[in-house]
Amino acid sequence: MKLAHCFRDPALAELALTHRSVGKPNNERLEFLGDALLGVIVAELLYEAHPNASEGELSRLRAQLVNGQALAGIARQLELGDKLRLGSGELKSGGFRRESILADAFEALIAAVYLDAGFAECRNVVRGLFEPLVAAIPRSSKDAKTRLQELLQGRGWPLPQYELIDSSGEDHAKTFDVSCDITEPTAIHAEGRGSSRRAAEQEAAETVLRQLQDWQG
Repeated sequence: MKLAHCFRDPALAELALTHRSVGKPNNERLEFLGDALLGVIVAELLYEAHPNASEGELSRLRAQLVNGQALAGIARQLELGDKLRLGSGELKSGGFRRESILADAFEALIAAVYLDAGFAECRNVVRGLFEPLVAAIPRSSKDAKTRLQELLQGRGWPLPQYELIDSSGEDHAKTFDVSCDITEPTAIHAEGRGSSRRAAEQEAAETVLRQLQDWQG
């Protein structure tokens, strides 16, 4: 594992990488805490990097950086998949490659750093990982759904189709899973997750836009 932190309590790191398929204890509580820590620290980075951006722009930029696909990408860079503790079913189905499991483990690991060494160290670790991403992210005043719709409309292609796949959790802390599909200029299917249906749709649309860019070269 390539995280820039040496754990004084290795049990915290092990717990962060223990999926719920193993049973209890697992990383779900750490995931909750890590999500909040990432939101605060990445928001601080964006606030510093874009002094003239509006609240809406900052929120959209944060959504591009703190989402399932982006966090899974960082988890792969840190080689977390090799360290995950998974139940037999998840092991057989390739859970160590699944974006949602990788993203959750990364969030949990950030919380483990916080519990192991405090907020200052956690902040340093997160900033070290996200500063290059903040510097590289293009600033746009339009959200992902709007940009995707305008791109497709401008070329006369069919509009994206969004579908609610699942919702889970208590009423005060629901999680929504949404798919986004386009058929032209090529068939692309993407999924997003968020604390609201709209947030999940935005994440899915952002993924479709990135895949379109990759497809176009």
